[in-house]
This record gives sequence, C-alpha cells and structure tokens, in this order.
Amino acid sequence: MSSNVEDQEQPESCVPLSVGRGRLIVVSSPSGGGKGTLIRRALKIVPDVGYSVSFTTRDPRAGEVHGQHYFFVTPEEFKAMVSAGAFLEWAIVHGNLYGTACAQVERELAEGRDIILEIDVQGADSVRGLVQDAVTVFILPPSFEILRERLTARGTEDLEDLALRLRNSRAEVEAYDRFEYVIINDDADRAAAQLASVILAERARRERQEEAAGRVLESFTHVAETSG
Repeated sequence: MSSNVEDQEQPESCVPLSVGRGRLIVVSSPSGGGKGTLIRRALKIVPDVGYSVSFTTRDPRAGEVHGQHYFFVTPEEFKAMVSAGAFLEWAIVHGNLYGTACAQVERELAEGRDIILEIDVQGADSVRGLVQDAVTVFILPPSFEILRERLTARGTEDLEDLALRLRNSRAEVEAYDRFEYVIINDDADRAAAQLASVILAERARRERQEEAAGRVLESFTHVAETSG
C-alpha cells in the first residue's frame, strides 16, 4: 500500500453497480453553497430517496453526528478503505479526504431506490465517468459576496481554512457547465423545491416508466379481448 493516499488510483472493484430502477442523484456546490441544507429539505418533500453518508478525515464541526452527517475516520482508516476498493469515488478537498462508500449506494440501487450523493466537483467528475445515467445537479450561490458571508457566518473554519475555501470557490463554480441541472440558491425554500422537482421529473422519464406503462397497457389488452 502506498504511504500517501494521493498516489493511489481510484478503485474499480465496486463498479459496475447493480442494475436496478434506482438512480444516483449527484448534488455538488462550492463549500458554503448550501447543498446540505437543500438536500435535507428535498428529502422531506420526495418520498423513497436514500442519502449516502460520506466518509471524511476532517474533524467534526459543532453539531455534526458520526454516521448521520459523515463517517469521521482517521487518515489510516481511510487509506485502508481505498486499498480495499471500498469507495465508489474519493477525493482530496481543502486538504481533507472525502469518499463515497460503495456498500450503501449498491444496496439502494439494487432495491430500486434513488440515492443522493452530496459530493464535491472532483467526486462528481469521478461518478460521472463510472455511472453513465447519474443525474447531476450543481448548486450555485447567488454571488461570491453572499458565499463569503455564509462561510464566515457559520464560523466552522479558521481564517486560513476560510481563505482556502474562498480561493477554491472560483474553480468550483466554473464547473457548473459539466452538470445537467443548475439551481441558484438565492432562496432556500424555492431552491429545495426545485431540487425535489428535478428528482421527481427524472422519475417520470419514459425509460423509467416502462414497467408501469406495460402494466397499464396489459389492462387495455385484457379489456379489448373480453369485449371482442
């Protein structure tokens, strides 16, 4: 095993994922863009959607719960998971390691449930290359000034980390054009409703309704045969 996780290649042991009716919903934004808030609200609106809890090596923030917001692990534990091929994707973000474990994603998709991945732009790029039908959504802040205000107001980073996140935000927002859907988070209620609408609209795609449509057509065939 390499001594540096940066030197290790992305594992391929968990792809391709099981073929089911479920779909991956990838939601990304710059740090402070509000993706977590919008996802939590959308989960209350849309039924039967799973949420993938990521693994990270960063320290928990005030109020964060292990296993609910993130699985907080040591760098050594994270490296072991990389070596074992346990991640669908992983990336180094603002100096910390973040990864999406295969197990929950595999389980949800196999059971036909949609599952939301709350990941950074790097992670979204990795998933896009691995899962062809993943639905990708980017959350844009209304402006750099508002993003800076939000990051400052939450008070979870020291000045050095805050400066790093703000420097990286430009490159992150420029990646919006690699996503299928873009939501501007200028009003949390409206933006959350829009995210929920994206998920519901994806469920209504013809290719995802073939089985249900087939049952409807069978009922018409039965009526035609009995009335003839």
